[in-house]
Amino acid sequence: MIAQTHADDPGHLGRPLFVSPALNTCILLKHRVRADDSYVLGDGRAVATKIIIPFDSTDLKSGGRSFFVNQRGFRDLLSEIGQYRNDSGMERDVAVLQVIARVPSLDPFLLREQLRGNGFTCADCYFEINQADQQRMHTYVSGEVQRLIQLAAGGNDHNSTTKLVAALLSNEVDEKLEPLRLTLGMTPSDFREGVFSWRGFLYYKWSMEEQWPQIVRVLKEVKYVTPIGAIDNEIRTFLNQSQTTVLHRVREGGMGVKKILSVYDTAFEALVSHNTPRTFRDFLQTAPHLFIDLGEKMGAISHIVSFWRYRFPEKTRLVIDCEELASIFHDFNSSFASVASANATRAA
Repeated sequence: MIAQTHADDPGHLGRPLFVSPALNTCILLKHRVRADDSYVLGDGRAVATKIIIPFDSTDLKSGGRSFFVNQRGFRDLLSEIGQYRNDSGMERDVAVLQVIARVPSLDPFLLREQLRGNGFTCADCYFEINQADQQRMHTYVSGEVQRLIQLAAGGNDHNSTTKLVAALLSNEVDEKLEPLRLTLGMTPSDFREGVFSWRGFLYYKWSMEEQWPQIVRVLKEVKYVTPIGAIDNEIRTFLNQSQTTVLHRVREGGMGVKKILSVYDTAFEALVSHNTPRTFRDFLQTAPHLFIDLGEKMGAISHIVSFWRYRFPEKTRLVIDCEELASIFHDFNSSFASVASANATRAA
């Protein structure tokens, strides 16, 4: 979709995510590793990054060729599919894929910051909030920025709020935001980056508010799920310990997300309540690194909630074979272990 929509976009042409045209029109997804995937991957990871090359990009029902980043024979497969003109093009795409493989989710703000941190500056179109999420976010963001409009316009202005929200959620930074740029005293280039940061915090705040009720319900179900089958002492101990760990890590991760978001709230409050744009401006300029921690925590929590709801739809009996439950708990804890490992690496 990105390749088709932005085919004539100079940014997409000049700063593509991948050098290979075939790879630049692929489908990327995070894949929960199954037992029959273990042979080609061979390293015991819980999540792999899958590349799907459609046979016909206009008809996805026709299928496609797929493989994993870092699977056995990965470089040979990439060389064959990518049809590179030289080795440097392939090495650049391999490096980008390695960055993508390390992040726990493909949320646009986390991905952009990780790529930038590794020296890859790609076109903005790869990091847009999708249209469906923009529509669902509109009401929430309107509430967030209404006080800012009141400050700027001296009263309620529905049209101004609607225009500002549309401009913030759009990937374009145009003249609709020029008064805000002047208020914050930012250069056009700094303001463009600042708006991306602002959009990111609005996205994460909205996501957390949307997901938190579901997170609470899932935690209750994790606490009361009933394993069945041949349960010896070793399995029972593992299940009890894993259950406690999952509950603790999700709660801790949620609190960590809220703590980071409170930094944004404090800076925004300084702008709208105390009329100190410098505080908010400085926050926007220094905040993008927070996306890494936010995105990783949100990715781990979102996976647990979505997979649990897939396995146990609403109003389903919370009964499951003990070995399957052990596998699920192992997967959930691996998600947070990956986040902890990444944090330790950055700290070092």
